[in-house]
Amino acid sequence: MKQFLLALMSSMLIADSALAQNGGPVVGKLSNALAEKAKSLNPEYLVFSPRQKLKDTVPLVIYLHGAGGVGDNIQKVRGQAGQVWKGIGKFKKSPGIVVAPQASKRARENGGWVPAHLNILLGHLKKTLNIDEKRIYLTGNSMGGYGSWIWGGHNPEHFAAIAPVSGGIGPGGPKDVTPNLDKWATNLAKVPVFAFAGGKDRVVPAERSERMIAAIKKAGGKEAKIRIHPNEGHGARGVVYGSAELYQWMFSKKRQ
Repeated sequence: MKQFLLALMSSMLIADSALAQNGGPVVGKLSNALAEKAKSLNPEYLVFSPRQKLKDTVPLVIYLHGAGGVGDNIQKVRGQAGQVWKGIGKFKKSPGIVVAPQASKRARENGGWVPAHLNILLGHLKKTLNIDEKRIYLTGNSMGGYGSWIWGGHNPEHFAAIAPVSGGIGPGGPKDVTPNLDKWATNLAKVPVFAFAGGKDRVVPAERSERMIAAIKKAGGKEAKIRIHPNEGHGARGVVYGSAELYQWMFSKKRQ
């Protein structure tokens, strides 16, 4: 019995050590005052970060979830955001921090992601996390890809790089097109953008991402490009976030 307990304790210590090394998520929360101003967001958000104390500032990746993550249970977005966190570690781009907010149900009718409210969250993160403000990266999948387009289209000054995945370009649904496309494109021309899509995507056609990248280039964007995975559908995020290409490109960028 004693040997069993010792073995059990040893396995628990190993598990704790692995968790500390891998940096499982913790739940952060906006203050009541900030939450009142950012009503489209769940006040809680996930933070994936190394367990060891960070001596220097590190890059921040903000991940915006798809429609399946909408709600008031922050753990719903853990799997999606965790894939990005694992990818960063796998391809040796850590240390860094991944933050995943959650769009509330009340925001779903307006596309889910509201730039003004996300700005409130980002201001809070800058004050509470040890991040390099010149290396803030934005990515998201599906509805989160739309969120990347609209937030970057409103506030490109925040980001060192933006990577929408299978993202729509309008608030009215997967195939909607915003009337503000040219305005977004003009702003997105100021920041590196790498879009990803599935060639067989019937939910959000790859043409939406192609159209956005073309508009950015027309507006003078010199660092806008797209990768279409021809054999992937709307689930292209598995390939995108599971491959080195995104992380190598993203972490090479630094805001001037």
